[in-house]
Amino acid sequence: MSRLRVGLVEDSERVRARLAEALAEIPNVEVAFAADTEGDAVRLLASERWDVLILDLQLRVGTGLGVLKAMQGLLAGDSHVTMVLTNYVFRQYRDRALALGARYFFDKSHDIPAMRQVLADLAAATA
Repeated sequence: MSRLRVGLVEDSERVRARLAEALAEIPNVEVAFAADTEGDAVRLLASERWDVLILDLQLRVGTGLGVLKAMQGLLAGDSHVTMVLTNYVFRQYRDRALALGARYFFDKSHDIPAMRQVLADLAAATA
């Protein structure tokens, strides 16, 4: 049985821990790596095996948009799924993130259940 490997890029240690706990409750999902800066995220994306990236726009150093830009060069033609999970839900951020390759754009305040459902569906499809 194949597990869905998820990377977490989030500047808040507390939020990362809560997300990791929430992901552990979803069958066939595991956290592949976690990062809190743009540079660390890009390095891990290039070196680790992962299927889904959960990405905040505000990072300790750099931005999620910077990560998305870097991913275009690293992962051209790849089938990875990127989900933006942020409190910065302004339309211009959403439009830019989707234009840079994010497949989903979730609001941290309201969309955690929807994000978990998407992950559960993806995990079920890989099992």
